[in-house]
Amino acid sequence: MHNYELALVVTTKIEEDQRAAVVDRAKEYIARYGGNVTDVEEWGKQRLAYEIQKMNEGFYYFIQFTAEPEAPAQIESQVRIMDNVLRFLIVRKDEQ
Repeated sequence: MHNYELALVVTTKIEEDQRAAVVDRAKEYIARYGGNVTDVEEWGKQRLAYEIQKMNEGFYYFIQFTAEPEAPAQIESQVRIMDNVLRFLIVRKDEQ
């Protein structure tokens, strides 16, 4: 198992409970493909580096998880089609 981090930028046009549902759905996808969520960091509303879908701000979430090497591609295919997610990125974290 490897350590990974999923970074999500969620739209600001939805309510707090809907944002929580987006993060929960991402965690469900991680669990579905054999991953184990170890931590979730919420950075809150941040200014975007550039405009995305006519928005200048987004809510940032960072989800740390462990999973097998093939899981990130499967998780990415599900997160890609999620509503209210402006951007996402899955990276493998170095073992230390």
